[in-house]
Amino acid sequence: MPLEIVRNDITKMKVDAIVNAANQTLLGGGGVDGAIHHAAGPGLLEECRTLGGCETGSAKITGAYRLPCKYVIHTVGPRWRGGWHGERGKLISCYRTSLALAKENQCETVAFPLISSGIYGYPKDKALKVAIDTISDFLFDNEMTVYLVIFDKTAYQISGKLFKDIAAYIDDNYVQEHTDSSERQTRSIFLEEERLADGASENMKMSMPVMNVGMAAPAPAASSLDEALRMLDESFSEMLLRKIDERGITDAQCYKKANIDRKLFSKIRSDKLYRPSKPTVLAFAIALELPLDETREMLMKAGFALSHSNKFDIIVEYFISRGNYNIFEINEALFAFDQSLLGA
Repeated sequence: MPLEIVRNDITKMKVDAIVNAANQTLLGGGGVDGAIHHAAGPGLLEECRTLGGCETGSAKITGAYRLPCKYVIHTVGPRWRGGWHGERGKLISCYRTSLALAKENQCETVAFPLISSGIYGYPKDKALKVAIDTISDFLFDNEMTVYLVIFDKTAYQISGKLFKDIAAYIDDNYVQEHTDSSERQTRSIFLEEERLADGASENMKMSMPVMNVGMAAPAPAASSLDEALRMLDESFSEMLLRKIDERGITDAQCYKKANIDRKLFSKIRSDKLYRPSKPTVLAFAIALELPLDETREMLMKAGFALSHSNKFDIIVEYFISRGNYNIFEINEALFAFDQSLLGA
């Protein structure tokens, strides 16, 4: 997917470029900066000595040396001083200038740390929002895959109020619907969903939909028998394209809002019987801003359903029921609760 939050060591990311949260000297330091210099070896420091430092909010690019990427983009984030000294604008500039350098150097994949959220003291929830908003704005007009790399859970934090609201919604709606045997069956179905993920071969496509255990998909309402038959025969791909036309948006606007790459969308458009994964279906439902009943209908076309025995489903339902269709904010919350992300 174009923007993905991952838990990893950024020095091990096999991408075109990684971004280093550097200091103004560009000569190494602590945290991410020190780890990148250590992993790259002395050659990186020697090249950095020739760059003459870097201003806060700006970025410079070097080779990667021993790292498994092509380039290192060094950017200097702001120190947090209460939020009244232009910190947000400077942090936005870090992401924008880094992405511009990546584009200028024909990078297709870029990995960022959460800039300024370590020893520079920028509040993690605010730093995360700046990162997500700025990267997603860039991706709306550019084709690139961007990873936001979180080293451990302590480095990542969504709004405390949002976390509590979602946790309360899960507590209110989560139900233990199954016996131990049924739970094992549910896990088997999820494994099957993974095996039948996007891009599966034709012989892996199922002629009959498999529903989540304990949750039958409701039949969509229809005004006539002809309409009912048309809706019954309509595939996921056909429904998706119909909804795009009904919303009056372009294909590109839809797949970008869904955090889906262009190649996958092309496969879905060209194959009437394409069987997507559940996160892909929900990503398109979010992009099209479908209400819950239409979201359930779209899931049914691909053989899935929403279930209150699944925390992933409940979290997505939480956002849809509140009219929040920002897929990046939804993915922030899903990551915070250790769930799969929406998109391909």
